[in-house]
Amino acid sequence: MADLTLDPATTALVAIDLQHGMVNLETLPHKATDVVAHAAKIAKALRGKGGFCAFVRVTNAPDGADALKPTTDVVPPPAPPRPSYWAELVPELGIKDGTDVIVTKRQWGAFYGTDLELHLRRRGIKTILLLGIATNIGVESTARDAFERGFDQIFVEDACAALSADAHKASIGLFGRIGRVRSTEQVLDALDG
Repeated sequence: MADLTLDPATTALVAIDLQHGMVNLETLPHKATDVVAHAAKIAKALRGKGGFCAFVRVTNAPDGADALKPTTDVVPPPAPPRPSYWAELVPELGIKDGTDVIVTKRQWGAFYGTDLELHLRRRGIKTILLLGIATNIGVESTARDAFERGFDQIFVEDACAALSADAHKASIGLFGRIGRVRSTEQVLDALDG
């Protein structure tokens, strides 16, 4: 595994779905609280070096009219009513108004139907630090789209989690084919270097 070097001026943190509705789930192999703590450390360090942070959340209209509804073999049970704060990003992230960007998505991936790519391209971003919940859903969908758009990606393994350790592990295995997998500590070291 080669050393990691990062240019903060062309690096962005893209944090996926670190909102009340996701952070309150039981996640593996890392606790959601640990994922949030790692994301907050990376965001603070990157901001301190002049880098850019985008926080992505998922939500749909109250009537669900804009939700995906394709026919699938696995039909999830009806979701209980969501509290009003379900899509709010957790305060522990330390989001900075006027500096950080909040992107709202209506599906798994963070690129389709959002202005995420616009924010990244106009800032000259080449490398994405990708993390969040769930590794195998929102993070992986975003990762595949970022790869096809030509972004270099660093997947922060201990700042991602899923609903099962196996699902997390499978996505992490894929991530090595479309980017580099590193720990929070390795990312922070690279930002310091």
